[in-house]
Amino acid sequence: MEEKEIIKEYSNEDITVVWKPKTCTHSKNCWKGLLQVFNPQNRLWINMDGASTERIKKQIAACPSGALSYKSNKEGDQEALQLETKVEALENGPLLVYGTLNITNSDGTKEKRNKTTAFCRCGASQNKPFCDGAHTDAGFEG
Repeated sequence: MEEKEIIKEYSNEDITVVWKPKTCTHSKNCWKGLLQVFNPQNRLWINMDGASTERIKKQIAACPSGALSYKSNKEGDQEALQLETKVEALENGPLLVYGTLNITNSDGTKEKRNKTTAFCRCGASQNKPFCDGAHTDAGFEG
């Protein structure tokens, strides 16, 4: 049975931050860079009042997995984080593909990924073809 993707949204007046926990590779970039907003110790771990909208957008851009993204809340504004397509192999980690991707999964389902997508290189992910951070426990080197 296919698991439903979990998507959490947190909003302020300007933007809605979208978090996809199963996409997260646990790089810790979010909370190490902006603990006032992204704090895993808090019950609601994203506090949209913790920093300015521009600062939150900047921190989201540092997310290597694409688990964090944002969309504008202003009517008629189609702003969203968009990047040039680029591929990067992280040392001892996933293959990162930056940009908008149209993915066809092995079961034929289709999905669209924006910003950054982390693909598993170690083979240990429970969310293949995507990275779930299992390379760390597996001791993957590459």
